[in-house]
Amino acid sequence: MKKSFCGVRLCALFLLICTHFGSLSAQENLGPKRFRLPFDLREVSGLAAVTPDSLWWHNDGGNDATIFLTDRSGELLYEKNIGVRNRDWEDLSCDPEGRLYLGDFGDNRRVRDDLIIYRYDPQTEQVDSFPFQFPNQARHDTEAFFIHQDTFHLFTKHRISRAKLMTYHYVVPAVGGGQTAVLRDSLALRKRVVTAAAIHPETGAVALLAYYYTKRLGFIPYSAANLYFLRDYPDGHFLKGRIQSRRISFVVATQYEAVDFLTDRQLMVASEQTLFIKAKAKRKRTRR
Repeated sequence: MKKSFCGVRLCALFLLICTHFGSLSAQENLGPKRFRLPFDLREVSGLAAVTPDSLWWHNDGGNDATIFLTDRSGELLYEKNIGVRNRDWEDLSCDPEGRLYLGDFGDNRRVRDDLIIYRYDPQTEQVDSFPFQFPNQARHDTEAFFIHQDTFHLFTKHRISRAKLMTYHYVVPAVGGGQTAVLRDSLALRKRVVTAAAIHPETGAVALLAYYYTKRLGFIPYSAANLYFLRDYPDGHFLKGRIQSRRISFVVATQYEAVDFLTDRQLMVASEQTLFIKAKAKRKRTRR
């Protein structure tokens, strides 16, 4: 049976979460290195780690507009339908006040004109929205973003092919009203498309999660995934920083869709359920 919280217990839970935000340390017990996600998160596509023991999640488009809270072992603690539409939620971020940002900007067919980022405050249950558009009526499939210094940083997803694949870094101010994204930088990745992004609030290290999918011999599913760490970049120009790549999966057809830092040395990645593999999460080190 799923656990639920209400009244004083719910307020106490959120106050505890917000109090401990930013106190992530390598000395904390980070729990198991890998675990299965609850069945209700079988199409997981977003993760925000407020603390290593307070993990917020959401599912991909076509599911309910529900956010889920688990502990460090993946045990479901709380869930809440926030009362908006989940057309194509693709990534989740959190600010220093503990407010959650949900990116409803997935656009596989490149036809959407209703791109939006929702802000949800777990303490007040208030929902705000930040609609935006790309410049010159451009359309991008976007699956990765985070909020940093009152700015949304979005990273586009290229169509999968065998060539080097571009991700474009756009910025949108986190203020009300329809905004136009501004192109800042771009980065070519060989056989990888970006599906999630995160930034460490203290070190400034940026992580991009990227994968590749194809079918060998026309019917055998094959995939591979990498984490790209970006450091020592000019102010706000993450894609111009020093890049370190780590392979996290190969051969097995797994779709990695979510990432966030737990500490400056550890982060969590998660993959949605496929035909043969359950939705799961696992910890990875930020450095070799």
